[in-house]
Amino acid sequence: MNVRIIPTGAHGIFDCLAVEVNLAFPRLLGLHDAPWAAAVPYIDGLAGLGYSLITDYELGVLKALPVPAHLTVDAAKGLFMAVSPWLFGFAEKGTRYWLPHVLMGTADVVATVTNRTR
Repeated sequence: MNVRIIPTGAHGIFDCLAVEVNLAFPRLLGLHDAPWAAAVPYIDGLAGLGYSLITDYELGVLKALPVPAHLTVDAAKGLFMAVSPWLFGFAEKGTRYWLPHVLMGTADVVATVTNRTR
């Protein structure tokens, strides 16, 4: 069974949405009292924006990064995001500090296995 059902064009749109969510949720959830809880989504969002712009898919500008490489970076970035609350010690502050990171990180990992590479 092939689970790669999401076209690259849709993935590009999801990338744009993920950037916006990552940049917005620290402020919306008031995470700035835990600096790493706010910094990790900003780093994740800006990194995602950067390599999305150079990906060889419909929304890419430079089209230098192959989609399989993009998906590999998505997976690594997703794992980093998901474990960051424990890695940087802000998970103990409560659910609103760790749950968004785990959800966004998990979404990145799921995207790597469900997106087409062409």
